[in-house]
Amino acid sequence: MATLASTFLTLADLYKRTEDSQQIGTIIEILNQANNVTQDIPWVPCNLGTIHRHTIRTGLPSVAWGKLYQGIAQSKSTTQQVDDTTGFVEGMATVDQRLLDISDDAAALRLSEALPHIEAMTQEAATALFYHSALVDPEKPHGLAARYATIGGSGAGNQIIDAGGTGADNTSIWFVTWGENDVCGLYPKGTQGGLIREDKGSQRVLDGSSNPYYVQEELFRWHMGFAVKDWRNTSRIANVDISNIAAGTVDLYGFMRNAFYKLQRRRIGKIDQQLAPGRTVIYCNRDVLEALDALASNQGSSDNFTRLRPMEIEGEEVMSYRGIPIRETDALVNTETQVT
Repeated sequence: MATLASTFLTLADLYKRTEDSQQIGTIIEILNQANNVTQDIPWVPCNLGTIHRHTIRTGLPSVAWGKLYQGIAQSKSTTQQVDDTTGFVEGMATVDQRLLDISDDAAALRLSEALPHIEAMTQEAATALFYHSALVDPEKPHGLAARYATIGGSGAGNQIIDAGGTGADNTSIWFVTWGENDVCGLYPKGTQGGLIREDKGSQRVLDGSSNPYYVQEELFRWHMGFAVKDWRNTSRIANVDISNIAAGTVDLYGFMRNAFYKLQRRRIGKIDQQLAPGRTVIYCNRDVLEALDALASNQGSSDNFTRLRPMEIEGEEVMSYRGIPIRETDALVNTETQVT
């Protein structure tokens, strides 16, 4: 019985969700998070089933000054192909038909269970973008931290700014450039991008004793993967120590400036109403955003200080840095280990 109560809606759950006039009450969603990052992702179908292959230039042909009556040395460029994989995250909301018959508002009861499934899927998608690794869990997509994981070198590691934190109480600030040729989301060919919600209707199922009964089921599925095609247009400020932020000893704006100038293609200027291809967005959690706001406020009205400024995207007011919108996301945790 304990297993049933933790997996399926029960009569006790129904009464807990019922308020005056026997209506399903408004549930205060204290477990919801701020994860607008999922709204920014441009979704692209894979070109090889569940795998997306792209080709990057790794070397230029050599050229040389010529002389009269002397031939031209032959040379060619070099390329490398990169494969990105996809996975899928699923959920199922199952409610006993007899429980729905008892409820005065069966649709509202089902919706009260569907909404948290959607929230859980959204939180998992945001976590996958930043933290999942296909090398550790092959069924999961390869996220950003798994690609920008080691400081230095000639590849993506050159895009990492070390903010100096040690231990395991760090977070990151990301400058992500979205676009089909930059960072984008992937979904298998023949499916669709984003969350799929499908009402399966009445289903005959079996209990633990193989006795049948009927339920109403709703399926939630999200196919997703991520591709980072031009790694030079994204940068990461790693090792941002949370305790040092609280003490006011982290030069956040100095590191923001460093990360900004790491971007190969910087986007400054008028902000369109929709997120266009090649648009850079900054992501951080609420502790970092509050610290940035506090630092900007403490500088007063000096014109020599690059402050946060409000801007509007799709009717929503967000803060910006150098014309780049800043998105707050709870997916970025304060327990990252030191990146070296």
